[in-house]
Amino acid sequence: MRRSFAVALERYGYEVKAAADGLAGLEFFRDESFDLLILDVMLPGLDGIGLCRRVRETSLVPVLMMSARGDGLDVVAGLEAGADDYVVKPVDTYVLVARIRSLLRRATYAPVPAPGQATVDGPASEVQVLAFGDLTIDTAGMEVFLSGSPVALTPTELKLLLEFAAHPGVVLDRHTLLRDVWDYGWDGDSRVVDLCVQRLRRKLGRERIETVRGFGYKLRR
Repeated sequence: MRRSFAVALERYGYEVKAAADGLAGLEFFRDESFDLLILDVMLPGLDGIGLCRRVRETSLVPVLMMSARGDGLDVVAGLEAGADDYVVKPVDTYVLVARIRSLLRRATYAPVPAPGQATVDGPASEVQVLAFGDLTIDTAGMEVFLSGSPVALTPTELKLLLEFAAHPGVVLDRHTLLRDVWDYGWDGDSRVVDLCVQRLRRKLGRERIETVRGFGYKLRR
């Protein structure tokens, strides 16, 4: 399956380097630069979840987790470890490529300023830095600061935060977030939203993003 996916992705124009186990994958990751990682949960030696945790110790590279179970603990564990999205085996190549393209778009995301958004750096028409209490978001430099200290966010976490920041105080439901952040053109698994929100709360403070039970989430002004 590893070889067949590598060949298929190369036909789509991607340069692929494949590892047969988690430890070899970790060595590849440490020795070279990658735009995106696809990790199978069931990798021998060091499994995909453990490898994702090791990667997240030093890198915010987009991670797509591949699981054989769509409703099992593997999915939750992979997302909690820092994966940005997941696919369930068996997966069609066109679905895999669609997820890859979505993750790469997030990694190069440039937000469009929301009309009338308050800033600390000029009028709304020239938004550079959004301010929410001790949380500031530099939309030009794509940097986030909490009480003046930088906060490291994955591309997905950053795009999710920017989506909330573009609609402060507005409740955004999970389907809207799946569409606008994950680029899902179909109904996706809302667990990716819930677990990404949890990761944001751990980094920014639990009170920052409020749960509106039965509806979704909102960023407190």
